[in-house]
Amino acid sequence: MKVLKIILAIILPPVAAFMQVGLTAHFWINLVLCLFFVFPGVIHALWLVLTDKKK
Repeated sequence: MKVLKIILAIILPPVAAFMQVGLTAHFWINLVLCLFFVFPGVIHALWLVLTDKKK
């Protein structure tokens, strides 16, 4: 499951963020980062998945 989240964090960062933390502030931050700047959104999503952040 973690490998799937890592792949999604690279391809679709908001989806990976949602799967990891749900509709929390981290999801909305990631969505804004992806809308304005794609690369920071990827980094944020990877950080959420790799540090195993929870809801």
